[in-house]
Amino acid sequence: MSRASPFPRFRRRLWSCRLLCLLALLPVCAIGADRSQERQAFRRALQAIERGRDWKAEAAQLADYPLLPVLQARELGRDLAKLSPDDLKAFIANWPDALPAVELRRTWLLQRADKKQWSDFLAVYVDSGDRELRCHALNARLASGGTLNWQEDLDALWNEDRPLPGACEPALDWAAQNKLLDSSKLWQRIDRGLAAGKAAIVDALAPRLPAAERPAAGHLAAALRDPAASLKQAKSWPDDARHRRAAATALTRQARRDSSGADANYAALAKHFRWSAAERGDIAAAFALYRATEFDADALKRLADLPTAAQTDATREWRARVALAASDWTAALQALDALSDKQKADEEWRYLRARVLGKLDRKPEADALLAKLADEANFYGFLAADWTDRPYAICAANLASDRAAEQRLLDAYGLARAFEWRALGEGREARREWDYTLGRLSPEQRRLAADLAYREGWYDRAVFALSKGEELRYYEQRFPLAREPQIRRASHETGLDPAWTYAIIRAESAWVEDARSAADAYGLMQLLPGTAARVAKNAGIAYSRAEDLYHGDTNIALGTRYLSQMAGRYNGAPWLASAAYNAGPGAVERWLGQRGQLEPDFFIASIPYKETREYVARVLAFSVIYDWRLNGKALAVAARLPRYGQDYAAPDGDTPRKSVVCPTVPAAATAQNAITVPAASTPPPAATATASAPES
Repeated sequence: MSRASPFPRFRRRLWSCRLLCLLALLPVCAIGADRSQERQAFRRALQAIERGRDWKAEAAQLADYPLLPVLQARELGRDLAKLSPDDLKAFIANWPDALPAVELRRTWLLQRADKKQWSDFLAVYVDSGDRELRCHALNARLASGGTLNWQEDLDALWNEDRPLPGACEPALDWAAQNKLLDSSKLWQRIDRGLAAGKAAIVDALAPRLPAAERPAAGHLAAALRDPAASLKQAKSWPDDARHRRAAATALTRQARRDSSGADANYAALAKHFRWSAAERGDIAAAFALYRATEFDADALKRLADLPTAAQTDATREWRARVALAASDWTAALQALDALSDKQKADEEWRYLRARVLGKLDRKPEADALLAKLADEANFYGFLAADWTDRPYAICAANLASDRAAEQRLLDAYGLARAFEWRALGEGREARREWDYTLGRLSPEQRRLAADLAYREGWYDRAVFALSKGEELRYYEQRFPLAREPQIRRASHETGLDPAWTYAIIRAESAWVEDARSAADAYGLMQLLPGTAARVAKNAGIAYSRAEDLYHGDTNIALGTRYLSQMAGRYNGAPWLASAAYNAGPGAVERWLGQRGQLEPDFFIASIPYKETREYVARVLAFSVIYDWRLNGKALAVAARLPRYGQDYAAPDGDTPRKSVVCPTVPAAATAQNAITVPAASTPPPAATATASAPES
């Protein structure tokens, strides 16, 4: 289609109900209006376009429909070869900054670049930050007789820590031929790729090196990909700086999975490679670090003996974790003293420092740290409040709606398209449109959009949109009480605390109902299909395929039963069940076999998996917030942390709960201390719940 479209000039009009919505202050028109007829017409039109048929019969019903540009873009995209630059620009001019226009332009430009139709390409190209198109634009300039300037045209791309698009190769060829790209620049980028652990960057650059330097680059890439195989060949490598680095890289990467094997290889290669003191220190640091994550007997000594220059935040952190796991309070305090200033400011380390000081009978210092930490709304702040017998500090802010401003967002910024895709049940398209639009909004507009999403029941968009600064205080939007009757019922049926169930959902999926993880977990509670099938069979719940888990009712019914099973393995303890929900019961039982005697807060600090460690802390904190949202008060975190082997029962309406207050602190500090919101992690419920301090 060119100018023969059913909308010859691609007219863009505001919806006729706008004034009515504004005057009557009814729900926003684009969302609240009855569009059932338009939606049916849209589906028919879309099907017609996909089948190569004319859709003019539906055009009259769709003149004011939010997804009209989608139809127009898809019709134009049916035959890109015949779409002229002028017709494309006319479409873009009528839908400036609309995602369908942006995507159509990109597809058209890539097609023109593939055919090397550079004059057409340059007639439409606008630099949008797209790396592939930017390189094609450089190629177009060269094809028309132009030249390149390294600093202006290539330096920013070159300095990124990710592989370059294949489209950049001709520009790099030109730069090499014209002495702008030399061996020094190539090795600088190889070094960045090596530091980032990206063998693909090294592989792509190796052929550009002088022939004598290529083997070293190949060995560096191999050290990243297959360290064990590289170390078997390393004795045949020359003892030069680059091969020493390749061998050291292979050793440090092997140590992640096989610290004993890495030790043996290091001993075998020590006489072949004359590593510098700095290189030997880096190797020792890697070996010590990965022995620490396995809690080997010599880990603490190895970490403490590292030269200062070889120490990193990771080695300093694990020195503290190993000392805590050993209940060596003097060594733990020394390790905490050795943390970097940035680490010392983190709430986890401030809390653990207070606990260690308490163990060393330095109670006044411990109490001072805990009293300050108790004003923060996070897991460690809540624990500190339990130790000092203080109420929880949660400072909520209200997000006022502005219907006129919301309507302007819907009209001018494409949010209406996002909501309409959602109404059609097309979650992926809805999120793509939302995310694209949100990136173009001011902070104030983003907050309005988030509140609109929240009020429309699109909770995950509100959660992700409100993620920093003062936005962290919008607890209503960030911790929605969605599906409350169902969650209360499912929790009651399975013996769970509803606040814990809410916290698991919030940490696992952030309310994305059709979430699917890289591990193939589905839905609100992120269940694996095999697990869901077993639970469904035992519970007599209808379940036939993985996609059933995208239905919230099914997912919650199965997820609460699985969570209850995890709780049953650990006498009901929510913190252990949360860890098992995230890492699997096998891992948790292995850790308990090694360190089950530890107090729960120290055990959590010793969890080797960073994801699981943070997940447990996050879920416990989310449990407090949801308990407060459900009941006006919150069960003490201490009550949710029974020691391993102690029985735990979920709280009920008669269980004592702690008061929640907002301390009189500056707003900026309150926001800074509010809980941050990633999209996955885990918290638990409680039984013999009191507001007393945790058990020592």
